[in-house]
Amino acid sequence: MLAKIIDSLNMASKLTPYKVWNGGKVLLSYGVSRVTGKPKHAGLPISISFEPTTSCNLRCPQCPSGLRQFTRETGMLKDDFFKEVIDEFAPHLAYLTFYFQGEPYLNPQFLEMVKYASLKRIYTATSTNAHYLTPDIAKRTVESGLDRLIISIDGATQETYSSYRIGGKLDKVLEGARNVAEWKKKLKSKTPHLIFQFLVVKANEHEIPEIKALAKEIGIDEVRLKTVQIYDHENGSPLIPEQQKYSRYKKDSSGKYAIKNKLLNHCWRMWNSCVITWDGNVVPCCFDKDAAHPMGNIKTQSFKELWNNDNYRNFRQALLHSRKGIDICKNCTEGTKVWG
Repeated sequence: MLAKIIDSLNMASKLTPYKVWNGGKVLLSYGVSRVTGKPKHAGLPISISFEPTTSCNLRCPQCPSGLRQFTRETGMLKDDFFKEVIDEFAPHLAYLTFYFQGEPYLNPQFLEMVKYASLKRIYTATSTNAHYLTPDIAKRTVESGLDRLIISIDGATQETYSSYRIGGKLDKVLEGARNVAEWKKKLKSKTPHLIFQFLVVKANEHEIPEIKALAKEIGIDEVRLKTVQIYDHENGSPLIPEQQKYSRYKKDSSGKYAIKNKLLNHCWRMWNSCVITWDGNVVPCCFDKDAAHPMGNIKTQSFKELWNNDNYRNFRQALLHSRKGIDICKNCTEGTKVWG
């Protein structure tokens, strides 16, 4: 609990009057849009996700990066392009997620980009499979100013872990987590806030208590349980856990599986955030993994123009009237209670 409070205070410390003012405009326009059913938008994104790379070292079965199923190109975010975008976004941006698809630490410039954003007083977070957190990289991670580090760990034994994280080594994950926790202590740093993210599937749901014990022993600040996303979920999947509270889906009267989320006709993400791919495409959110709904490209047009262009207006309009009809919304958890 104390670690969460410290993390929240750290996040709040990076706010400025302008960021608060911008956030207020975004929130107000979202409320007006929900009431009127017409997409009104004021302000600029409070949060963005920036993709360091689409490359990954693992082969996870429900991940297009791991399955190598992208129709878009694989590549690396370039440092000069990143800095150009961050310089534009810094005045209004409160939260930066250095992740979309792929493994961020495969980008050799990743930590330098984190450091640059941190110096701009933007709260920075990333998600990693933790296979590259050597003592040196762990030290550099703490020194970069990264505020939050999410470590994906989906099993307490190698057999269970590798059943989903195909090609992964649990001992490498645990070693990497320990390296970062130790360097936090050595450098007397309160950051990054360390999170074990546990993707609950049928094969590992019995190991949740063991993961919580491991987290406590290593010095992890928080454990988060995450529901698994199944692309073709209607007929079920061996990945769906038996305990309903850990499942994103429920079986209906016909025996088919459907997402628990009612998919109401609104979505806060479409007003407060966006995702930028490594090559500059702006897409609605993290559920558009293959960038099938590009709103535009910030290498060819200004973001302020793009943020309120016809593509965005039409997409927001569709959300307000028929969210269930949008393909990337079918697995979305936005609007449901986060548990963990």
